[in-house]
Amino acid sequence: MKKPAAISVLAPMTRDSPSTADVPLDAAAWSKTLFEALLDARQRFGGDRSIVEDSERTPLSYDRLILGATIIGRKIEKHTSPGERVGVMLPNVAGLAAIFFGLQGIGRVPAMLNFSAGLKSLLAACKTARMETMITSRKFIDEAGFQDLIDGLSDHVEILWTEDLRASINKFDKVRGVLGAKWARKRFERRRVSPSDTAVMLFTSGSEGLPKGVALSHMGLLANCEQFLKVEKIDETRAIFNPLPTFHSFGLTVGLIAPIVVGMRTYLYPSPLHYKQIPAEVKASGCDILVGTDTFMAGWGRVASKEDFANLTLVVLGAERVKESTRKLWMDKFGLWLLEGYGATECAPVICANTPDHHKDGSVGRMMPGMKYRIEPIPGLKTGGRLHVKGPNIMRGYMRHEAPGLLEPTTAGWHDTGDIVDVDADGFVTIQGRAKRFAKIGGEMVSLGAVEIYMGDVWPDYNHAVVAVDHKTKGEALLLVTNMPEPDIKRLAKWAKINGVPELMMPKKFVIVEELPVLGTGKLDYLSIQELATA
Repeated sequence: MKKPAAISVLAPMTRDSPSTADVPLDAAAWSKTLFEALLDARQRFGGDRSIVEDSERTPLSYDRLILGATIIGRKIEKHTSPGERVGVMLPNVAGLAAIFFGLQGIGRVPAMLNFSAGLKSLLAACKTARMETMITSRKFIDEAGFQDLIDGLSDHVEILWTEDLRASINKFDKVRGVLGAKWARKRFERRRVSPSDTAVMLFTSGSEGLPKGVALSHMGLLANCEQFLKVEKIDETRAIFNPLPTFHSFGLTVGLIAPIVVGMRTYLYPSPLHYKQIPAEVKASGCDILVGTDTFMAGWGRVASKEDFANLTLVVLGAERVKESTRKLWMDKFGLWLLEGYGATECAPVICANTPDHHKDGSVGRMMPGMKYRIEPIPGLKTGGRLHVKGPNIMRGYMRHEAPGLLEPTTAGWHDTGDIVDVDADGFVTIQGRAKRFAKIGGEMVSLGAVEIYMGDVWPDYNHAVVAVDHKTKGEALLLVTNMPEPDIKRLAKWAKINGVPELMMPKKFVIVEELPVLGTGKLDYLSIQELATA
C-alpha cells in the first residue's frame, strides 16, 4: 500500500471523533476468535436460544448451529488443509451460518464469493486468493441460473456441493457430532488459531477495477461488532432482518456475525432484489431492525404498506449515499428515520454511523469509538480531503491479483479509504466523493458525487450517475447517465442559476438508459456506466 503523504492538519483532524470518548469499549470482546465468540454466546444465552432463521421458518438454536457446524466442518476438513481459503458461494439461508462457522471451527478461512459479479470477477477472486475449493448448492445454482458460472469455475477449483456433504452424513457422524459439539472448545483450542489470524477473506466490489482480496482478522471483525453495537445500543432483545448478501461486509458483519455473538436473532433473506416479497417477510419475521442500501430501501418503501414496517424501530443504511427522496418516502409513509452509515470492506466494515441519539441528515454520522483519522489535503479542494483511518477493526491487508496468495499488510495499521470527506466541529462526517471520482475541468476539481446529488435534486424520481469524459479544451467534461427519458438542459441551467451552483458542475451531454447498472451490493457499477458513456 502506498504510504500516506505527510500532512498538516488542524486539531479536530488529529483527535478522535467526539463519539469516541462517549462510548467505552470492552477489548475482551475481540480478544478471541469467531468460533470462541460463538461458544461464549451459547454459554451466556443458553443452547436452546433461537439465533438464526430464514424463510423456511425453522430457526437454528445455538446448540443446533454448533452441532451443524461441527458435523459439516468435519466433512469439509477431509477436502481441505489448515488455513486454506475456501470459497463460499451461497445465498442468505440458515445453512450458510453452519457452513461459515463450520469452516471457522476447523481453522479454514471462508472466502465469500460475489455470485452476482460474473465469471471474470469470480475467476480473478479465485486466482487472487489461491483458492482450490469452493462450497455451493445445486439448488441455488439451478434456481439462480448460474450453471455457466459453475462451468467456468469447475476447471479451476474443486466444487463441494452442500447436498453431497449432507447426504454423506450417517448415524456415526451424528453421534460423533454431538460429542464434538459438547467438547467443541477443547477441540478448537488444539488448532491454535489466533484472534489476529485471518478469519474471513472478502473481495472489493470491483466497481473500478479487478477485485482485491481483503483479509479480515477475528479480532478486527469482533472489534467492529463491539463498536457499532455499543454506539447503536443494540443488544440481545432485538431482532434483525438481513437481506444483504454475506459476500458484502455489511451483510456479513452486521447481518450475520454481530447478531450471533451478541445473542440477537437474525433473519436471513436470500435476495434484496425481491422488492414485492420483502415487506411482507419483514412483517412476518417480527424483526425490529432492518439493514439495506438506498437503492433497496427506495424499492421496498414504494411497494410496502405502513403495516409491513410497523414493528421496525431502527433502519440502518450503508454502501451508497441516501437520497433525500428516500428519506422523505420513509418518513412520510412509515414515520421512520433512515440512519445513514459509512464503511469499507477494509474496515470490517463500519467506520461511521448516525445513531438515534446523534444524527445529522446528509452526513454519515460520527466515527466509531476506538478509531483515529487524519485528512490529507487535495490540491484544488478548499475543504475536506482524503480520509485515512486506523483502529482495531482495520484489515490485516490486501491480496492482489498481481501477487496471488501474498498478503500485503497495511502501513502501520492505517488504511487509505480513497474517499474525500469533510468533518465538522461536532465530528459528523460528510462524504464528498471518491478520490477517483473527481474531474478536473478548466483547472477546477469537481466531485462527480456532488454533481449526482444535484441531479437527484433536479430530477428526484429518476436514477443518475455522472462520469468524466475527455474534452479537447477543458481536459475533461461531465456526462450524465440517467434513466430519465428526456433531460432538459435549459431546466438544468435554470436550476443551477437559482441555487448558486457553478455552470461547470452541470452536465451538457446525456446518455439515456432503461436502468443504471448496479452491483450485487447495491452500489452503482461505475465500470459498466463508464463503458456506456464512452460507447
